[in-house]
Amino acid sequence: MLARCLHHPQLCCMLQQMSVAELPIQIDTRQVAAFCKDRGIRRMSLFGSVLREDFDPTRSDVDILAEFHPEALSRLGLDYFVYCEELSQILGARVDLCSKLNRHIAQAIGNEMLPIYDEA
Repeated sequence: MLARCLHHPQLCCMLQQMSVAELPIQIDTRQVAAFCKDRGIRRMSLFGSVLREDFDPTRSDVDILAEFHPEALSRLGLDYFVYCEELSQILGARVDLCSKLNRHIAQAIGNEMLPIYDEA
């Protein structure tokens, strides 16, 4: 996506202006906010195919980056896998939940992220 942004800056502008209502999946922001607050998540963002036209709800998963408060992350343990299932139920789609991105992936996705929760 970063290469696309460099070659097609209008795509990045469109992504930065995208809203949750424009996504190919339904997101109940109140449910997401309650989920995040209960689990010590500071910020939750979508990235990957759910933000692009090639998203296929029958085959694609929803990539999510969750930024936890340090104390919440340190006590997370196996609940992390339960969180994936709970988010899948909330979003009605398979979820790939990440708490940290590999630096190469983070560079590759660049600005291709859409926040769906921010406690600030």
